[in-house]
Amino acid sequence: MSQEGRVLTHEQAQAFYDWMGAKQDLQAFYEEKATRDLIAHAGFETAQAVFEFGCGTGAFAEHVLASHLPEEARYLALDSSTTMVRLANMRLARFGNRVVVQQTDGSLQFETAPGSYDRFVSTYVVDLLSLTDIATLLSEAHRLLTREGRLCLVSGTHGSTGLSRLLTGLWARLHALRPALVGGCRPLELRTLLPTTHWQITYVNVVTAFGIPSEIVIAERRTVTG
Repeated sequence: MSQEGRVLTHEQAQAFYDWMGAKQDLQAFYEEKATRDLIAHAGFETAQAVFEFGCGTGAFAEHVLASHLPEEARYLALDSSTTMVRLANMRLARFGNRVVVQQTDGSLQFETAPGSYDRFVSTYVVDLLSLTDIATLLSEAHRLLTREGRLCLVSGTHGSTGLSRLLTGLWARLHALRPALVGGCRPLELRTLLPTTHWQITYVNVVTAFGIPSEIVIAERRTVTG
């Protein structure tokens, strides 16, 4: 099954998530199992600098900052939605200067020096992007990460059981009909999108909650020569 298809424009995605706002936290019923699995295998306890692309309401950042990151670690959380940035700032204010929340203009390239972060995180965001934009984002993640930095991704994926195949098949059809019906998201196979020249996949898992499957991928940055 093709992983491409129509995607929301930046303006459409921003408008949808401005509207969605705090309702995004209701998705925790199926997202939390996958994000906790990511946290359990990404080694945040040794991280010193985390870059999160698409922070939403700040729920993931809050959990990692409160329970897993060292006190001296810094966290940069980005989102293109005005509403999400406002909610994330409110949620993360208690962490003071440990975290910075910034709104982006939709660009997938950032004014940050190479090798500035040892974790690049994006959960339930890559599946909004076109394959071309995913490649651009992965290239930028490679640039931003330290030599042995880790890419940490979660996305909706294709089902493997009867119920999950039914749900993700319906999901994919709704996306093909009108991407906004499913918030612009579609099932992906993340592991197939990481070029082996740039990434060494160290952990892959698919977890299913309430019939909805999610893929967790952690990959270490390879040094590209030549």
